[in-house]
Amino acid sequence: MEIKTTLLDSMAIDRALRRISHEIIENNKGVSNVVLLGIARGGIPICERLAENINKIENTFVPVGKLDITLYRDDLDVVGAEAKVTGSQIDFSLRDKDVVLCDDVLFTGRTVRAGIEAVFKLGRPRTIQLAVLIDRGHRELPIRADYVGKNVPTSREEVVSVSFDNNDDKAVILRAKK
Repeated sequence: MEIKTTLLDSMAIDRALRRISHEIIENNKGVSNVVLLGIARGGIPICERLAENINKIENTFVPVGKLDITLYRDDLDVVGAEAKVTGSQIDFSLRDKDVVLCDDVLFTGRTVRAGIEAVFKLGRPRTIQLAVLIDRGHRELPIRADYVGKNVPTSREEVVSVSFDNNDDKAVILRAKK
C-alpha cells in the first residue's frame, strides 16, 4: 500500500479534536455526566486527546475507559483464532451516563454496532454518542456519528489510516501499489 493523499496532519488533527471537545461540552451542557470510551485500538488515542482537551477547557477530568469489542464482532466466526481479546478497562459505572464512544475511522458502522452492544453488556447508559476523527462513508448499518473531525468520500478499495506517533500524527488514504 502507498499513500494516495494526506487527509489531516498533526495540526489539523489537533484542531479537529479541539472542535469536537467543544461540541461534546456544548451538546451535553457541560460534562458532569459524560464518560469517554475509546474503542480499541484506534479509538483510544482519540478518547485520551478528547479527555485532555475537555480538562483544559472545563478544568475537570472526564472518566476515560478502553472498550474491547472483539467478542461482539459480527465476523468473529471468520476471524476465529486470530481474534485478540485485550479486555475492556472501565473502572466506573456506565449506568445513566452520557457515553461518548470514540473511534478513529467510521466506515461500515459494524465496529460501532459492536461497541454499542459491548456498552449495554456493561450497563445501561442514558445516551450513547459517537465521536470519530474521519467519516469515510459506505455505511452498511444505520449508524451516524454525532461528532466528526472530517468527512471524506472514499472508494471501497481505499484504506483510511490514522497514526499517532508523537508529534507526527496523520490521517492518510492508502491505495494498492500499481
